[in-house]
Amino acid sequence: MAELVFFTGTMDCGKSTLAAQVNYNHASRGRRGLVFTRNDRAGSGILSSRLGLTVQAHEVTDATDFFAAALEGRRETLDYIICDESQFYSRQQIDQLAHIVDDLDIDVYAFGITSDFRTSLFPGSARLIELADRIETLQVEALCWCGRKGTHNARTINGVMVTEGEQVVVGDTGAETDVIGYEVLCRRHHMQGMTLHNPGD
Repeated sequence: MAELVFFTGTMDCGKSTLAAQVNYNHASRGRRGLVFTRNDRAGSGILSSRLGLTVQAHEVTDATDFFAAALEGRRETLDYIICDESQFYSRQQIDQLAHIVDDLDIDVYAFGITSDFRTSLFPGSARLIELADRIETLQVEALCWCGRKGTHNARTINGVMVTEGEQVVVGDTGAETDVIGYEVLCRRHHMQGMTLHNPGD
């Protein structure tokens, strides 16, 4: 039975690394798959992890129709689909992924963070929570600068946490302090707005 599985966690917990590993495991056993990503830090059409792993991928746009892509891929054989950065997908696109599982019997593995820098659910993640057969929380714990478990994603500008702005702005947790960056914080420090470079008094 095919499944729609949502692998989730905060930034820095290894989602893209696992996506690359899942793709490798299936491909090495002769299974054929499609890999998708959107807004990867490494650029268009690349699934990348902070450990240096890269996989060629199809870049998702607002116009991407996953069901049509699966039908096209099925002309030969299509066994699975990897969807990285799935938080950036639309609710309609997540519905398409569910139809691929139910109507075409193809496994779909989605990877993404659940909530944005304001602690609001991304539309794609919210829909995955509603539809997924399984939700797997990654076991690699990201850490706040204080050493506690990182549970919230923060956006920073010049090292200072911000709580307003567009939901999607591409950045990285390794960003310098003079540009837009992201940082994983524990709930306490997210609520207090205390970051590594701006810990307060």
